[in-house]
Amino acid sequence: MTKSENIFLFVPNIIGIGRVILALISFYFMSTNYVIASWCYVVSSLLDAVDGHAARYYNQSTKFGAILDQLTDRIGTMCLMATLCQFYEPYTFWFRVSMAIDISCHWIYLHTTLLQGKTSHKFVDMSENPIMRLYYTNRMVLFFMCAGNEAFYAGLYLLHFTPGPIFAGMSLYNLIVHLTFPIALVKAAISLLHGYVACINLSIIDVKERQERLKMN
Repeated sequence: MTKSENIFLFVPNIIGIGRVILALISFYFMSTNYVIASWCYVVSSLLDAVDGHAARYYNQSTKFGAILDQLTDRIGTMCLMATLCQFYEPYTFWFRVSMAIDISCHWIYLHTTLLQGKTSHKFVDMSENPIMRLYYTNRMVLFFMCAGNEAFYAGLYLLHFTPGPIFAGMSLYNLIVHLTFPIALVKAAISLLHGYVACINLSIIDVKERQERLKMN
C-alpha cells in the first residue's frame, strides 16, 4: 500500500489557509483600523497568485485548493462590500446587487463545472467567445480585470478614511475609483455571463439525466 498524501499540508494549500487567516484579520479591523485591514487584505489577495505558482512548481494542484481560492476571493470581496454598505449607505442597494451577482454567478458556474465531469460537445464553452477566450487565456488581461475590480472597491474603502495623496489635482483614491469604475462594471457583466452559461449547461445536464431515467423506466 502507498502512503496516503495529506493534501492539507501541500504548500499551495498552506498558503491558501494563510490567506484565510489574513482575510479574517482584515475583516476584524475593517471598520476601525484601515491600515491593518488594508495590508492584510492586500497581502491575502497577492498570495492568490503565489499559491498558483506553488501548485504548478510542486505539482500539487488540488480541487480543494482551487475551491478554497475561489471561496477566499469571493468572501473577501463580499465582506469588503458589506463594510462599504456601512460607509456609503445611500448606495447600499447597488453594493448588495454586486454581492449577489458575484456570489451567485461564481457559485453556479463552479458547481456546474464540477457536475459536468467529462467535457461534452453539447456544453456551452466560454472559450468559444473571442472576448472570453482572451479573458481566460491571457493572464495579463485576467489580472487587469481582477485587480481593477478590487481597486475600485478598495479605493472606495480607503476614501472613507483618507483622501490620500493629491495627484493631478485630485486625491489619489478618488482618481482610482473613477478610473476603475468601468472595469468593475465590465467584471460584473462577465460574472453575469458566467451565470448565464452555467444555467444553460445545467439545463443540458438535467435534460440528459431525465432522458436516462425515462429509458430505465
